[in-house]
Amino acid sequence: MFNRLQSHWQWAVAIVAALGLAAGAAGLMRARSPANHEPVGMAAAAALSVAQEGQAPDDASAEPLLAMLRRVFAEEGVPPEYLWVAEVESAWNPHAQSRAGAVGLFQIMPETARRFDLADDLRDERADPESNARTAARYLNRLHKRFGDWTLVLAAYNAGENRVQRLLLETGGNDYEDIRERLPAETRAYVAMVQAIIEEELRTDANVAPP
Repeated sequence: MFNRLQSHWQWAVAIVAALGLAAGAAGLMRARSPANHEPVGMAAAAALSVAQEGQAPDDASAEPLLAMLRRVFAEEGVPPEYLWVAEVESAWNPHAQSRAGAVGLFQIMPETARRFDLADDLRDERADPESNARTAARYLNRLHKRFGDWTLVLAAYNAGENRVQRLLLETGGNDYEDIRERLPAETRAYVAMVQAIIEEELRTDANVAPP
């Protein structure tokens, strides 16, 4: 899994730099830094230290995890490529906890957990990978029903759906490009990184697909 993470992050960081979003990426890194352990997500050395320190799943456990995520996302009606949101959110660390209180693979906030009936108190179900993933998939599905565009969904997942809705209303826009420049730099970097990782993963899959 480390080699896969390394490839993804090298590609994503290059894309973010090319788009002039390095400052936003640095802000995203700070936002992902938890209070109780080393930063995750876009952390030191472009998150590669996360994998090196053993927080990311190893090769033996990566494929079962990815298979579970594909199943959950399919069951919830979300395209499987969006499971890679977890890489930017937590670098695949199911115990990741941000300073803002987000927990798990997909960094579920307490209010999102309660919205989807996921316990976040004494027995925090957000730390369970499948429960965390199902909540994320349900939320992504709901966001898509609201906005009808997956790039807007990514922006809303990071910046908040109400902010995205407000910007669409203020600009009279219909898609991400209409509001992109009015979103926080961290959100623009986040969207670019997720899309870059998805592109890299789809490209890799195409290259190894049988003829």
